Amino acid sequence: MTFNAKIKLKKQFSDCHFFKKSAFLLILKILKMKRLVIISVFLLTTIPKISAQTVDTLVVANDTLKVVVQDTLKTTKPVVSNWEKKNTIGFDLNEIAFVNWSAGGTSSVSGLLKGNFIRRYTNDNVKWGNELIIRYGVNKQDGIEFRKTDDAFQFSSTFGYRRDTLSNWYHSAKFNFNTQFTSGYSYPNTTEAVSGPFAPAYTFLGIGAEYANKEKKINVYISPLTLKNTLVLDQRLANQGAFGVNKAVYDADGNLISEGERSRTELGFLLTTHYKTEIFKNINLENRLSLYSDYINKFGNIDVDWQLQLDLVVNKYVKANIGTHLIYDDDIKATEDIDGVQTIVGPKVQLKQMLGIGIEYSF
Repeated sequence: MTFNAKIKLKKQFSDCHFFKKSAFLLILKILKMKRLVIISVFLLTTIPKISAQTVDTLVVANDTLKVVVQDTLKTTKPVVSNWEKKNTIGFDLNEIAFVNWSAGGTSSVSGLLKGNFIRRYTNDNVKWGNELIIRYGVNKQDGIEFRKTDDAFQFSSTFGYRRDTLSNWYHSAKFNFNTQFTSGYSYPNTTEAVSGPFAPAYTFLGIGAEYANKEKKINVYISPLTLKNTLVLDQRLANQGAFGVNKAVYDADGNLISEGERSRTELGFLLTTHYKTEIFKNINLENRLSLYSDYINKFGNIDVDWQLQLDLVVNKYVKANIGTHLIYDDDIKATEDIDGVQTIVGPKVQLKQMLGIGIEYSF
């Protein structure tokens, strides 16, 4: 073989090797492209499905959430408390002033602070009512010291049970407590008090029947068994036998043998009524009456406590009121100033009349 033939053969072999290598590289590229195509096709075909499934899942979840919220709103009921509360505070002011008034007169100013706090619990056949009433008033006249015009602390609680929700009658138990804040005097004598805190104080505890009609705003309580307790914790007043307690015993020379009792207990019949209504537009009438008679001591002799008040509403905060308070208790002996000496006389009808205008706030 000639030299030229060898070179030609070698060149052909080299071209063949290059062709094989190029073909191999081309096949690899084709395979890579094919893999990319397959991957791309796979992604293009699966991603929309995944997205669609995700969207469907979100839609379903959203619908489920809506249904749950709607069901929750439908099944959830507003919480209604069985307790009813009402607080009322007020201040009445009366004033008169004279400056160079030729007809004469005495300047004076008086104020009355009052409050009424109510808590009632009602649940089907059970009713429990609680009420606290406080009043304290003073008067100041020109040249005269402050004088008390009103003083009261009254608390009442009534628990009732009825068998039928259609009935307005309840089997009830009732507790009342009445006293005052400061000492009282028979003016102008201010050296010796005629009353004071827990002198007297009255408690009533009994069982009976109660008629309560919320629509007609009337309440009647009847108790055939009520225990009345009178407290006189001022020993000086107890020695005098004030408010019906047994007084002290003295010998002929005036020496104290035994001190007066500081309490008195009675068992009797109690009737109370409470009625409140609007008789005319912006004119409210409130009536409270309590009648009590002791079985043991002079049965039929009735203790009367009657309060009547008329409220004239000017607006939400301003009211004028006219009221009377009548008390008769055979155990309460009136006192009179005879020759400068406080002398205890027989029982009398006690009457107090009130007229005022003031502000009132309820919450």
